[in-house]
Order: sequence, then C-alpha cells, then structure tokens
Amino acid sequence: MSAATQHAAQAAASADAAPLLAIEDLTVCFGNFVAVNAVTLAIARHGIHAVIGPNGAGKTTLFNAISGFARPAQGRVRLDGRDVTGERADQLAQLGLARSFQICAVFPELSVADNVQMALMRRLRPAALMRRAGARLDPAAEAMLASVGLATERHRRAAELSYGRRRLLEIVTTLMLAPKLLLLDEPIAGLAREDIPPVTALIRQAAMHSAVLLIEHNLPVVETLASKVTVMSAGAVLCEGTYAQVANDARVRRAYIGE
Repeated sequence: MSAATQHAAQAAASADAAPLLAIEDLTVCFGNFVAVNAVTLAIARHGIHAVIGPNGAGKTTLFNAISGFARPAQGRVRLDGRDVTGERADQLAQLGLARSFQICAVFPELSVADNVQMALMRRLRPAALMRRAGARLDPAAEAMLASVGLATERHRRAAELSYGRRRLLEIVTTLMLAPKLLLLDEPIAGLAREDIPPVTALIRQAAMHSAVLLIEHNLPVVETLASKVTVMSAGAVLCEGTYAQVANDARVRRAYIGE
C-alpha cells in the first residue's frame, strides 16, 4: 500500500471515529432558572444513544438546544465537525438533523402516502420536486410503510389513524428525510402494546444508516435498543455507560425513586 493510500485510509478511519454530534458544556437558561447545566455529550455516527432521567431533568430542553428550538446561554454544539450552536431548526435540517416530538406531528388532513411523499420531496431540489409532484410513491417508502403495517392504509387521512399508527407514520416520514442524526423525543409514549415492536424495529432500522439520539421513559425499551445511555438529573449529566452500568448506579436509583 502506498504512503498516499495509507494516509487516505487513516484519514477516513479518523473521520469515521470522530463523533457525529459533539456537545460541549451546553447550558440553557430561562431567566434565572438553569434548565440544562454544562452538559457534554458525544454521539457516535451510527447506533442508538439514549438520554433518560426523571421528569424535569432537562432532557427535552437539551433536545431543543441541539435542534434549534432553544438558544444556549453558553457552550457549543458541533454537527459533523461544524459549529452549529444557535442555528435555526431549518438550517439544521438542511445539514442532516431530523427530529420527532413528544406530540405526534403529521399533516392530519393528508393521506398516509402524501405525508410520506411530502417528506421525500423535502430532500429534492425545486426542479426535481416539480418532476416528482404527483408521482408514485418511492419503492423504498412503499417498503417502509409495508414493514410497519401501514401499506394498506396508505390512502387514509392521517387524522383517521389511531395515535400509535400516527406515531409510526411520523417516524416513517422522519426517516424518509434520510437524516445523519435522528432525534426522537419519547417515541414510545402513548403507544398501545402492540404498536411498540414495530416502532422499536423502525428505530433499529434507522440506526443502521443514521445516529439516533432518543429520550425515552420506557426503560425496558431503552435496555433493548440503546448501546449507550446518558442519565440526566436537575439539568446535568449524572452518569453515562451501558444500560446495565447506569441501572446499577446508586445515584440513578436516588434520582428516580429517592432511594
């Protein structure tokens, strides 16, 4: 192997090893209240990283600061090496960050297929968007709808779906944006038991191509999905590790149940 080839391989390996998302001493304040306090996190380029903690721990505020819905008082957010601190949500979306919210966010009056088509069109340039208007749904989107049992409901209005099915649709549309980084805020919340396996399977599928950062209160789901878990309490990072490591940490037990 030539020196140039070795150098290129080393550079590629180094870039792949670098975190996709690097958060350094991030602080978010509302008046005198510190909601997120000097949080530092590194999110790998693939896989699932969970943020857990009791209510009021600052998890959603952290997501808001990462995704452009809250302005940090201090600290830095770097996405793929670029400083994106304080950038708007639409700017971050163009850089490959996609987010779902605690409350299901789809276009209720559009059909299931049209919701997915809208997400596909957002990835295209204006000229391509005009060519695709009214076109058949992309085969990859068809396959994804089929994998979560929504293919037979593709012509139904989203408003007619159950909450769990709308949640599935929201995650599908988010995935169709082909993000580098996918933020999921309580994707399991409010789901019927039978809807949880398809959602977790979809999150695993997403992690094959994207970094997934999720907030979740369903700890068995976190244990099943996440390779790394960060625990927050009172706006700060309490501890970090595998699920087994954080579950056996006395500080985590005290934060959750006051032990």
